[in-house]
Amino acid sequence: MDLSIIIVNWNVRDLLDACLASIYASDLDPNDFEIIVVDSASEDSSAEMLRGQHPAVIVLPQSENIGFTRGNNLGLARAKGECLLLLNPDTELSPTAIELLLNYMRAHPDVGIIGPHTLNTDGSHQSTRRRFPTLMTGVFESSWLAAWAPSAIERDYRMLDTDDDDILEADWVQGSAFLLRRAVYQDIGGLDEGYTMYSEELDFCRRAKSVGWRVVYHGGARITHHGGKSSEQASAFKQIHFHTSKLRYFRKHHGTSAYMVLRSLLLLQFSWQLALESLKGALGHKRELRAERVRVYRQVLRSGLKANV
Repeated sequence: MDLSIIIVNWNVRDLLDACLASIYASDLDPNDFEIIVVDSASEDSSAEMLRGQHPAVIVLPQSENIGFTRGNNLGLARAKGECLLLLNPDTELSPTAIELLLNYMRAHPDVGIIGPHTLNTDGSHQSTRRRFPTLMTGVFESSWLAAWAPSAIERDYRMLDTDDDDILEADWVQGSAFLLRRAVYQDIGGLDEGYTMYSEELDFCRRAKSVGWRVVYHGGARITHHGGKSSEQASAFKQIHFHTSKLRYFRKHHGTSAYMVLRSLLLLQFSWQLALESLKGALGHKRELRAERVRVYRQVLRSGLKANV
């Protein structure tokens, strides 16, 4: 079999249905691919929808929410394809997207991983190609300090010095649509399950490049990513896992000192945000919003943002 498409689903039934419909409407020969959906104990009738509307899909139902990384590893272990596409359920593919990625990979045997040009729901560009982060990137990325980040850090990390429509060498591509060769999986194994969600594709690409595989971004292969619909269901959960995953990556690839510096700065930032939101709430400014943010920041600080390797 040429291709296995692996989708981890949690309570996004309608988006999953649209994703599957876009796959079947693509230029792919239905005999050349399989679709595996790992369902993490969804409570929105996802399993019933799959049985009724997409009976050809292989469903691996779980008794609990096992997370994005472990779910993908279960799909990878079950897959038969020579190429393996990890695909978010909140994506929709253009008719030619997968075929363009596959053709490029077939023509370039040293390319182990390739990602598409990703669009937001409104058709605007979504940044999904990256260079490896530095410690300074870790300090500023998706944190309270992001507004003060030097422009050169953002430009370098997000490859803003390159064209969105080009085919480019990258250090890593984001996991919303992530095509890899079976040979890469055989070389380095699956995703590191120490990452429940976030940074697992960064870690995977770093491991793949360390054994000689190239990573490529394909600006001509387009998908739409509606963005984070599973993780939106739990804000504190999202914050904790985003930052602990980032810290795990830095501890694993940059050492304990980098991890300790970054963790201390993140905890300091969340402590400051907690104090600021508490003060604004006490002064009567948007009290419901402030109360929700205080609740989230307390949960983040209570977690300690500890990342073991």
